Amino acid sequence: MPAPIGVLALQGDFREHRQTLAAIGVESIEVRTLSDLSKSTGLIIPGGESTVMQKLAVAYDLFQPIKDALKSGMPAFGTCAGLIMLADQIIDGIAGQAGFGGLDVSVRRNAFGNQLDSFEVDLDFKDVAGPAVHAAFIRAPIVERVGDQVEVMSKLSDGRVVGVRQGNLLGISFHPEVTGETRIHELFVSMVQR
Repeated sequence: MPAPIGVLALQGDFREHRQTLAAIGVESIEVRTLSDLSKSTGLIIPGGESTVMQKLAVAYDLFQPIKDALKSGMPAFGTCAGLIMLADQIIDGIAGQAGFGGLDVSVRRNAFGNQLDSFEVDLDFKDVAGPAVHAAFIRAPIVERVGDQVEVMSKLSDGRVVGVRQGNLLGISFHPEVTGETRIHELFVSMVQR
């Protein structure tokens, strides 16, 4: 790969994403500055707390540059809070909450309840070969509306959407980086290399 994949490292489980990338032989850097962003061929937006991530991105002068980079075609992969940050609409956001946008979806934060309502399940995931993806849902969002240009990548058994892709953006409700699942990161790397 010509340059490393950036992992937004303001808050959340960015270390686990870097470990997953290392496990599949992909170089990564932590993105905290505009310079870090400019060195990145793609961007992973980790799980964490979407409202805190927004505030820190603004404080570090990264909010608008990331928004612009995604609009210009930089590939990005958001997990859990990262999915919220990529969504065009946050249904139950707090006052003033905004994400980077780009995915024509509406998401609901903490759709499954609190930390105690976390669960793991096996899912089919489009363009991922082999056995089902083992997914961990931790205070996870759900995709409640999917735009016409959005490809549904994965659903729960009850039909609720937990994985979407639109152009250069991939968003999922769960945390593959905490279950040892590497194939969704591999799928994202293939999107970066296109």
